Amino acid sequence: MGKPFFTKKQKAAMRERKKRKRLQLTTLEQTNDETAPRAVQEPLNGAADSNKRQRTESLTEHAEPEKPQHEKKTELEIQTKIVNGIIHVLMPSDLSSKDARKYRKDARRKLRQEGKDDSNIEYITSDSVMEPKKKKKKSFPSIQELLKQQKIEVKQQKEEQKIQKKINEIPDYEKAQYVALDCEMVGIGTDGKKSALARVSLVDWDGNELLDTFVKVPIRVTDFRTHVSGVEPKHIKDQNAMEVEKCRDLVASLLKDKILVGHALSNDLRALMLTHHKHKIRDTAKYRPFQRYGNGKWRARKLRDLVKENLKDKEGFQEGEHDSVQDARATMELFHLVRSQWEKELTGKTK
Repeated sequence: MGKPFFTKKQKAAMRERKKRKRLQLTTLEQTNDETAPRAVQEPLNGAADSNKRQRTESLTEHAEPEKPQHEKKTELEIQTKIVNGIIHVLMPSDLSSKDARKYRKDARRKLRQEGKDDSNIEYITSDSVMEPKKKKKKSFPSIQELLKQQKIEVKQQKEEQKIQKKINEIPDYEKAQYVALDCEMVGIGTDGKKSALARVSLVDWDGNELLDTFVKVPIRVTDFRTHVSGVEPKHIKDQNAMEVEKCRDLVASLLKDKILVGHALSNDLRALMLTHHKHKIRDTAKYRPFQRYGNGKWRARKLRDLVKENLKDKEGFQEGEHDSVQDARATMELFHLVRSQWEKELTGKTK
């Protein structure tokens, strides 16, 4: 019987199996040598020792060389922070593109081992990015905001034009019926809480001055209230300052048969020691659309707030010392805006 025929591929596989078998035997002998007693490790003869040496050398040739200590893989340390559901991973800034890819791959693997979701990761190279970003405020309005503001302005212009048209249609004889009054007071008494008349101002429908005079105070003033009233000692001591009785008579003559306009007129009339017909008083402090509702009742608002909301050309009104002429003019301008509706309401109540 002849020798069996093997192909080159079969012969190479056989050689490979023999080679692996020799390596396994050599590894097993080394393990036995390390665990056996010293006496057993001594070779029985020179031939056995040479065979063992040959097998060890062959194993050394095929075995992979041991890596140096500095090349051994160390456990990856990564710094992470979760911001708005995103895992920010801080990367060293001195990595090459190849090392950076490897770092990202190892970081994802470690996050999976820690039980974290690696599907939403963001790699950063600066510590400042680890802090949550604040939304920047828009420094310019959007188109929608501009269009909305434009519509509001157009609507306001139409309303102003409508009001001005109604004002222009008022006959002159009706305008002549209205007079606006405002007074400034100073403090008297031991604590300065009682008020005494110190200045009187009257204007007509168009804001023209009918009267503006300081008044001599017959008793000692304990509080001039200059930061509000604007009245100083020199004003009431001036020779042009009017006596109280003369001022009262002059104001009464100017208000005769007139419709009196003002803000909180009860205080002004009390200081003047005058009365006026109730149906001829237009007090903006008591007009319901100019009031505010709170704690179950309607309350008067400050003239400064009403002017700021309704009159555009009165910037800085009453921010410092008050001026009775300016206050009277502002009250009359407020009355212009609501005069038509106000008079209709009063006419309906009279009927």
